[in-house]
Amino acid sequence: MSHILHVVSSPRGQRSASKEVADHFLAAWQTQYPDDTVDTLDVWQTPMPAFDGEALGAKYAALEGRERTPAEKQVWDDIAALAERFRQAQLIVFGVPMWNYGIPYQLKHLIDVVSQKDLLFSFDERGLQGLLTSTKAITIAARGAELGGMIEHQNGYMATWCKMVGIREHHDIVIEKTLYGPDADKQARQAANDAAVALAKQIVL
Repeated sequence: MSHILHVVSSPRGQRSASKEVADHFLAAWQTQYPDDTVDTLDVWQTPMPAFDGEALGAKYAALEGRERTPAEKQVWDDIAALAERFRQAQLIVFGVPMWNYGIPYQLKHLIDVVSQKDLLFSFDERGLQGLLTSTKAITIAARGAELGGMIEHQNGYMATWCKMVGIREHHDIVIEKTLYGPDADKQARQAANDAAVALAKQIVL
């Protein structure tokens, strides 16, 4: 039995293209593996600690080898609990709409919070070592328009983060032209939904 973490980063609910495609993937997956479990982490509904002075103090306490204050310990416990949801997953499915050629700020907040030394990665004189080496990931990237030659920081950012935390198998599904009218939107979603169902049959955990 495997465990999947589904990270929802669109605030559009059922209107979201990235969520629709992720839901198609998960439905196809659970048809094949009905005993697998899914943890849904909606970045708009999940309380996340601010990465402010207390959180930074907690981070540097470990790096400096000093004991955390009670306030630092509390915020670090919250950070570790969020990171544990990533550590428990054999597969992470990210639904990611494009915002200004990048990712939504709440998803960036989540990544900034959980991406900490000894939680999702470590480092020493040999360099950085990601800790999620047994985890696979999918980024379902929704874009209202074509990029038109512009550089994107959506799939590229997610791929870089996956490499940082040790994820070696990372798949992309891209949905484009969802703002080109109802027909184009429907066609783009259908193509991406079909790709998601096909990918669910391809991945082996």
